[in-house]
Order: sequence, then structure tokens, then C-alpha cells
Amino acid sequence: MIRLENVSKSIGDLEILNNISFPVKKGEFLCLVGPSGCGKTTLLKSIAGLRNYAGSIFIEGTQSEGINRKIGYVFQEFSLFPFRTVKGNMDFGLEIQKIPRKERHNIVKSLIELFRLEGFENAYPHELSGGMQKKVAIARAIATNPEILLMDEPFVSLDAQTRNMLQKELLRIWQKTQKTIVFVTHNVDEAVFLADRVMVLTKRPASVKTEFPIKLDRERDRTSYKFVEVRKEILRELEVEYVD
Repeated sequence: MIRLENVSKSIGDLEILNNISFPVKKGEFLCLVGPSGCGKTTLLKSIAGLRNYAGSIFIEGTQSEGINRKIGYVFQEFSLFPFRTVKGNMDFGLEIQKIPRKERHNIVKSLIELFRLEGFENAYPHELSGGMQKKVAIARAIATNPEILLMDEPFVSLDAQTRNMLQKELLRIWQKTQKTIVFVTHNVDEAVFLADRVMVLTKRPASVKTEFPIKLDRERDRTSYKFVEVRKEILRELEVEYVD
């Protein structure tokens, strides 16, 4: 589905990404973790076509150039349009693509049901909790039915209880839609809970340090021995990157 080959990025003399190569399978949930400031967001934006880079990125075998409609993007920030309702935010990308009104209505209706937002269709962002705003942002990102969803620490600003709830909601939606997801996080617990595979990046300039296939059942217990051991292994790899 996605293949990176020797992707590098520099700004002046500052090297940010260094020869990053890896594949992502169709329908896979990949989490990227690494030291703060190592270039995870830059890498994600490169895949999305929002940053220039050296090297090659392929989407379904075709070299990617610029913004790709097969990709949806969820930002860290609460990035909803404040002057649009829940329905209006979900409808935005469909309007841009000039989808007929009746078809747009049906798509938004199905998203409201999928994300369990019945009763909030006409609410504005300032009337929603942080967790509900994030659900709307994710729904907006998949409204145009992209095959790939890129997520840049979407739950970082939420309290622990809301974050855990949305992680479960995201897994439910992923299992229903079968999107390919690349998810950036600083939270190793979150990565182990969500991912099929966790990739560890080095400190800047980022390169691929190692990866961990997560061989746990999908009904994951954060307190189980296996979960805790996987988390410890990943943390050990990360701790090395924080030592000069």
C-alpha cells in the first residue's frame, strides 16, 4: 500500500530525516514512535505530500507527487471549522470534490452513525467536548473515503480517560473500514494498544532504528504480562535515543 525508499529531508544545514525506508501493508495499523523533535511529523507530512523530500514514496505502486486523494490526515490540533456544524465539517471535503448533494447527505448520515454522534449533527465545535471534536475530525478525514489515514498524535491533548475511550473507538472504526493507518505518538502504551506494528525512530536526523510486530490479541489488556513486556522492550529502545 505504502512504500518509502531512502526518504530524507533537510532544511538548510539541519538534517531532519535520514534515508528512511519501510513498507506499510494494506489494512495495517502502523505506529511510529521516537524521541521528541526527531522528525515524526515531518515524515508523516512527507507521506501526505505536504512536505518536499529527497527519495521516493509510493502509494499502491505509483510514485507519489504532491497531495494524494487516497490519503486522509488528522492533525494534533482541534482543526475543525468553528463556523460549521458537525455535519458541515464532515461535508467539507465532499463539497470540495463536488459530490452531489444527495450523495453527500447519505455519506454524512452514515458517518454520524458510525461515530455515534446522533443528536449532535447541528452542534458547533465550541459546543462539543474535546473527545467529540476529535471524533468529528477523524470522520471528516475519512468522509471522502481515502484508503490511507495519517494521524499525527490526535489524542495528545486529551485527558487519560477520554484518550483511552477514543483509542477503543478508533480500533472499532478501523476494523469496520479496513483503512491503512499510520499513527504518530509519543505514548508507547498507546502504540502497543493500537498497532499491528510499532516502528521506533532514532533521534534527529530520524532513521529507522527497529520495529516490533505486536503479536497480541486485538482485545488487549494493558495490565497483562505480555502487554507490559512489549511496552518495556520498546521503551528500552527509546531510552537509548535520549542518551547522548
